[in-house]
Amino acid sequence: MLLLTHPACLRHDNGEGHPECPDRLRAVLRALETQEFSTLVRASAPEATREQLLRVHPEAHVERILSTRPAEGRRIHLDADTSMNAHSAEAALRAAGAGVEAVDSVMRGEFLRAFCAVRPPGHHAEPAEPMGFCLFANAAVAARHAQAAHGVERVAVLDFDVHHGNGTQACFEHDPSLMLVSSHQTPLYPGTGAASETGAGNILNLPLAPGTDGPAFRRVWEAQGLPAVEAFAPGLIIVSAGFDAHRLDPLAALRLAEDDFAWVTEAIAAVANRVCGGRVVSMLEGGYDLHALARSTAAHVRALMHA
Repeated sequence: MLLLTHPACLRHDNGEGHPECPDRLRAVLRALETQEFSTLVRASAPEATREQLLRVHPEAHVERILSTRPAEGRRIHLDADTSMNAHSAEAALRAAGAGVEAVDSVMRGEFLRAFCAVRPPGHHAEPAEPMGFCLFANAAVAARHAQAAHGVERVAVLDFDVHHGNGTQACFEHDPSLMLVSSHQTPLYPGTGAASETGAGNILNLPLAPGTDGPAFRRVWEAQGLPAVEAFAPGLIIVSAGFDAHRLDPLAALRLAEDDFAWVTEAIAAVANRVCGGRVVSMLEGGYDLHALARSTAAHVRALMHA
């Protein structure tokens, strides 16, 4: 299995006290340094190209992000939650590029599975708008690359971050060759993701009430999410792997544990084994309690390796 990351992702910094901080990625990488993960093939994430980004984002958005390069030690705020420092543009390019490289490696048959340990996250970035800590729509860029470079007819993104993947939805909602299944707490930021939001019949939102626990989460995916993906029969599955639905996370109120993330990962892998030769690319999204994030990511990657 392939693990993609890059030191630039550690240099992007939203400022003191911001929950989306470099220590998140440090915690993830430390968790994957133990002996059980020694067989992971570790590689450096390349920068996404403009061509790859422009499949999802208009040129003005790409130029805005890439040209925002404040002086060292300074920061430019794009919205109340999202800012960029001197290293953010490169980090965003590497985060999107990791997904592209993961798709290439999986579709060429070099690896069955890949995990992208990157930041900034991506699932809130809409085609023309950065938001919610996200600059580029990393999973959507990867999905479009799979179609353009490898001829994959249908791609599904499965998102179990506690926040709705509004950016991915905005990128996909008019194209029935792309599917999004998103489970998320409602009400919660960004306020989208009602079950009635179905796009071109290719969007399945699974809103979860505050306090939802692991058994209820599993029932929703087992009864609705996974059968929908299997019926869609994608040629590739991309996971937006956010771990902020953990019961210890400070930004939300779901009650999941590491075993629940392992379960949903194993279930996704089982669907992938049946419909797309097992091919899964996973990209890190949220998760803001460092200990819960580390343990949950380890459970997720362990399941990807062995399912």
